[in-house]
Amino acid sequence: MTPKLRNDRALRISAAAREEFAKRGFAGARVDQIARRAGVNKQLLFYYYHSKRGLFQAVLAQAASELEAALAALALPEGGPLERLRRALQAQFEFLARHPQLVALLGQAGRAGPAAGAAGAGAGAGAGGRVDFAPFAPAINRLVVLLAEGQGLGQVRDDVDPHLAAAQALILMVGYLGMEAVIAASARPLAADEPALRERWREAAVDLVVAGVAAR
Repeated sequence: MTPKLRNDRALRISAAAREEFAKRGFAGARVDQIARRAGVNKQLLFYYYHSKRGLFQAVLAQAASELEAALAALALPEGGPLERLRRALQAQFEFLARHPQLVALLGQAGRAGPAAGAAGAGAGAGAGGRVDFAPFAPAINRLVVLLAEGQGLGQVRDDVDPHLAAAQALILMVGYLGMEAVIAASARPLAADEPALRERWREAAVDLVVAGVAAR
């Protein structure tokens, strides 16, 4: 984050935008409402972030840095790469579960393509106006390193693409958390144990990833 975006007004705009984008999505979010909630005028918002898409990108970048910091602070257990991968995946799920706004933002980000960008003012961010997911690379790369280390030690299958597996793990968790209420309502055997449903899903998702990449 540049020094210009660290001042109080820019941070208020970012916080208001995070709430608005998470609640209404990229297309439904209104710059007027974000500026009003932040207590600034639209001109200042565009001065700091240039466009609606630029603001959305800044919100995603902040969320990505929070996820990366949470994983960086994680005390991984002793043991091989698969044991540490399991703990990192559990921590990733728990972080996302504690930050539903981030889950909503990630779900919206994939739909914030050029057509959605037309709703905002100014130039788009990223190639072709699409959302740039590069800020999430450090968090993803922590899993990539563990997977690559596991391949070097013969614990992870050689045919696994570490980047693809790490991205799939993130998508699996975001997908569940974004549709948890639907899953509970549509699958009554799951809903019967709803208080423990999230924990069960976390363990099932982690087991699925680890079993899928483990060398036979």
